[in-house]
Amino acid sequence: MRAHYLQHVSFEGLGSIETWLQKAGCQISCTRLFTSDKLPKIEDIDFLVVMGGPMSVNDEQDHPWLKQEKEFIRGAIETGKPVLGICLGAQLIANCLGEEVYPNPIKEIGWLPVNSVNSEDISVFRFPDKIEVFHWHGETFNLPQEAVLLASSQGCRNQAFQIGKNVLGLQFHLETTPISARALIENCRHELTEGEYIQAEDEILSVPPERYLSINNLMSNILAYLVSGNDL
Repeated sequence: MRAHYLQHVSFEGLGSIETWLQKAGCQISCTRLFTSDKLPKIEDIDFLVVMGGPMSVNDEQDHPWLKQEKEFIRGAIETGKPVLGICLGAQLIANCLGEEVYPNPIKEIGWLPVNSVNSEDISVFRFPDKIEVFHWHGETFNLPQEAVLLASSQGCRNQAFQIGKNVLGLQFHLETTPISARALIENCRHELTEGEYIQAEDEILSVPPERYLSINNLMSNILAYLVSGNDL
């Protein structure tokens, strides 16, 4: 399986996703949009992962590559390939399907809970009833018309969604490792201001290893779900 990921900044890589893809025997390639890498042909990839980043999907003037990226994501979705969007990646999926992305009333940064949302569709991915996950976002989005809401939180309604069998968007980060959490803090420390849903640096970094293991295992389940539901 040829797995390709879109990276928006140097400090937001695959995290635990890389380990899963390697164990699954995937060929891994990357477009580093911040270095003007060219996007591959859609037919040359089997699985697309769209990572996070501090920019907005609306920043096309500052980041002209966003327009081409959205077209690429839309094309991957239309061909039925599995697509996973994380934070900015989820917002890009919503936006390329015609929905608005805009500031959330509050920012969520740190380890905060999300709750599963019951769905009548038994085929969609099921989140735990409640789980502490890693957040770092200040924007949200309208759900695409065909999307099923999978998870929500007190601070942000649209936390996870699914479209068909092949598209999942996560507003939060399940791929986070101690290394990637520290990298985010080192590069985005200015965002750690006072806020109801913003934790201090020490609080973010002091969680036990089991917390990372829990979210990384959930990410592995999502990846397995996306792959198993598509003929790759």
